[in-house]
Amino acid sequence: MASAVTRLEEISDVPVDYPLFRGSQTPSCIRVAVDRGPAYYKFLRVRGWCSNYRSVNNLLLHLIRRSKSEGSKRIYLWHLYKFCHYTSRKPNELVALKRNQIEKLVQSYADSLMDASPRYSNLAISSLKTFFAVNGFKHAKALELETYHAPPRFRITNEYIPTKHEIYRMADSACSLRDRAIVLTLFSTGLRNSTLRALRYKDVAEELKNDYDNIMIPIYTEMKDMVPDACKGGIPYYTFACDEAMQALKLYLKEREEKYGSIEGSEPLFSSEYNQIPRDDRKRKPLTSRELQIIVKSAAKRAGISQWEAIHPHCLRKAFETVLHSQLIDGANMDVKVQEFFMGHVLPGSQDPYFDRSKVERMRIQYSKLRFGRATIENKFKVLKAALARAFEDTDIDPEQLIEDYVKLKHSQIPCARQSSIQ
Repeated sequence: MASAVTRLEEISDVPVDYPLFRGSQTPSCIRVAVDRGPAYYKFLRVRGWCSNYRSVNNLLLHLIRRSKSEGSKRIYLWHLYKFCHYTSRKPNELVALKRNQIEKLVQSYADSLMDASPRYSNLAISSLKTFFAVNGFKHAKALELETYHAPPRFRITNEYIPTKHEIYRMADSACSLRDRAIVLTLFSTGLRNSTLRALRYKDVAEELKNDYDNIMIPIYTEMKDMVPDACKGGIPYYTFACDEAMQALKLYLKEREEKYGSIEGSEPLFSSEYNQIPRDDRKRKPLTSRELQIIVKSAAKRAGISQWEAIHPHCLRKAFETVLHSQLIDGANMDVKVQEFFMGHVLPGSQDPYFDRSKVERMRIQYSKLRFGRATIENKFKVLKAALARAFEDTDIDPEQLIEDYVKLKHSQIPCARQSSIQ
């Protein structure tokens, strides 16, 4: 431990009692034995959140102060790695160059990326400017670089947002119960690709046990432990899943229990079924981003959607947003603040701190008014249930039980009515 601490001070000029490392947490560079990142980490000598290159270590310390996002770390390090290869120089050699030399090299590198997209070139410039800024090139010495114009609606890949009817066709055409549950969950929750893959069974176990029609799906920063890009921006929130998604999820989990045995709380909600992985390990391995892409595209193709190749998991998030903006089953429109919360967005200005997200059941009622139902009669039933839930909100009366008792009462009166009519 002592040698690791000394090494930390040598490479970063940061004392061990630096505020970032105070307390019970050990600096991540001391836990190098279990940290295996992408291949380019080896080139940059990165272990956890430290590097043997002083210049790279300065960048990592900057990212720790900002958000300590694993996703951001990978983007910055990837562009630095590619730039090093482009210039045939190591990181510490780059920061030793003169400002005008650096500007020419960065601009030339960004120009070489224009075949990809102007946004990609701008991202490379932004990442490299940050790297050089944390290594002394700021204020009067800041790099002056030209960025590229990106048209407002410019896209490299085609995108098609399926309609609600098409999404239900996708779910009905899915290859397995797991894939059906995934399609319906993506659509009815609006979760991002990485966040859905980071869900664990324990996140929904209690809600499923309580048999809610619209189960709550929590999004929290610890999801990054499973998938680094999950919980974008470190913004915690929650959303809900529609009743059909809940039923599909129950069927999938029942099948999974029959196949693999009991499900532990720490296991991913949607596990991999890749047959090259040992059977016992599959249930503990989350889906990859590519696997989720294939599941969605395959369902779209089997559903007969002509533009299936342009349907990505994020397209179902946009379809969810369309439902949020549409008229509710009671004819009203959902509050814009609630819409933004369900999307996982931060409200502008002072609206976010004052937004009441603590009333989960009230938010569940709001969600239940969304038009996810396939049939009109189902929507009318939801209107009745939502109205009763609002009327008996502060009581112990169960709206569903009330409706059930009323239906039983009406059925018991039918024989009496028939008998009196015969007489």
